[in-house]
Amino acid sequence: MTKFNNIPEHIAVIMDGNGRWAKKKGAARIFGHRNAIKAVRETAESCAELGVKYLTLYAFSTENWGRPKAEVDGLMELLIDSLRKELSTLMKNNIRLETIGEINELPKRCVNALAGDVIASKENDGLTLILALNYSGRAEITKAVTDLAHKIELGDLRSSQINEEIIANQLSTRNYPDPELLIRTSGELRLSNFLLWQMAYTELYFTEVLWPDFRKEHLLEALKEYNKRERRFGKTSEQLT
Repeated sequence: MTKFNNIPEHIAVIMDGNGRWAKKKGAARIFGHRNAIKAVRETAESCAELGVKYLTLYAFSTENWGRPKAEVDGLMELLIDSLRKELSTLMKNNIRLETIGEINELPKRCVNALAGDVIASKENDGLTLILALNYSGRAEITKAVTDLAHKIELGDLRSSQINEEIIANQLSTRNYPDPELLIRTSGELRLSNFLLWQMAYTELYFTEVLWPDFRKEHLLEALKEYNKRERRFGKTSEQLT
């Protein structure tokens, strides 16, 4: 595998284009979702091999509930089936599964299937694969603000104490570093309400490749581009040397 001077500790992916991939083949949208599982598997395995510590996949947003019921129901069944079939992949590659989002609002069978894989893989200490399910960046920030306001009302916190660290510790990603690299497939150029707080300084990489076609070589292309970037965090190039 290609060697890189700089491997991101945390990569986030917006897995886009399943529906368009299916439409090109004259099939229903759920056909695209089913054929995206290989992309998930290969991306996770490649990240584990490269030494990436965290991989967050945007699997289902709160807005996705507005899709046709047949598609949503199919996605939930696909999630359950994939969790059952891919546990061996997690264990073989020493991958720990975790989740962010309002998981308890998913169908009970999905909640149980997720919990089973999370518990089964909790001792794995390689890549942490984070599935963002029923997730909304704005909702996450709103909840954090609400929780902090409640602490102030109770007298457990003063408004003068609130800083970026306090806010970050209220988020569902409190145990993870912010992503250094975001990959979005299918040519769309937006964040779609994903990790809005966490991606303040994330490098953004967009590719025309539809998610079901995304493979190791496309990940390596993204990392090649990432290694050309200069992460200044508001400073000048001269200050970094």
